[in-house]
Amino acid sequence: MRLLDKIKGNPIEKMKTKDIMGEEIRLKNQIERIRKDINRIENDKKKKFQEGIGSDLIKKKMLTQEIKQLDMEGKLKMKNFTGLHKQYTFITNLITIKKSEKQLRNTPVWEKLSKVQPEQLEAVLIKMNLEGKTYDEMVDGLNRVFEMEVAEFEQTEDESEKKMMDMWNMVESGKMDFEDVEKELSVEKKKKEKDDFE
Repeated sequence: MRLLDKIKGNPIEKMKTKDIMGEEIRLKNQIERIRKDINRIENDKKKKFQEGIGSDLIKKKMLTQEIKQLDMEGKLKMKNFTGLHKQYTFITNLITIKKSEKQLRNTPVWEKLSKVQPEQLEAVLIKMNLEGKTYDEMVDGLNRVFEMEVAEFEQTEDESEKKMMDMWNMVESGKMDFEDVEKELSVEKKKKEKDDFE
């Protein structure tokens, strides 16, 4: 089991600062290696293009294939880089929080941090940058993000409640049959909508 998975699977109070700092170094090194690879690929693409200037058609076709291959490799590296960068943001924010854990334990935000599911905590900490922030700025930022998460949840709750009320009104006024409502409420329809959305 990778260290990052061990960290991410735990409630915040059980996470060890030493482990998190070790993970930060590992991610930083990986990000740096990928960044160098991306730069190398970009330079190789430029060289291949320059090779093609004034070349015959066959040489240009061969170089085009090589450039396409490098481009694909670069896109995969970039995708990897983005994923690692999200993990790095999560880890650096976690370190900032752990360093202020004693102070935070006396605030309502600590209760939110310790009660949230590890996956949600990760999602919250990827959305912000706490590095270099003062203690008050960090608490304000965390509160804002948690309030946004709650607001998003309440908004979806309100939408589904409104839809339900509308369906009752339509059935009661004869504009909709009960069978249509059954179809609307069916799990298959919801699953299909979810699949279509994804």
